[in-house]
Amino acid sequence: MAKGVRIIVTLECTECRSNPDKRSAGVSRYTTTKNRRNTTARLELKKFCTHCNKHTEHKEIK
Repeated sequence: MAKGVRIIVTLECTECRSNPDKRSAGVSRYTTTKNRRNTTARLELKKFCTHCNKHTEHKEIK
């Protein structure tokens, strides 16, 4: 069975992951799709983090 071109990736908040003394336990995560052929690098988007309560950089994780 061949893999498709579009794959599902998970985006995780960079500030929640690196800050140990935040206001709540947990990390903001989003799922989205990307085209594997056009976007070979890891995806980075600005998304709203409910734990930081602001818009932060979210990076693709495996």
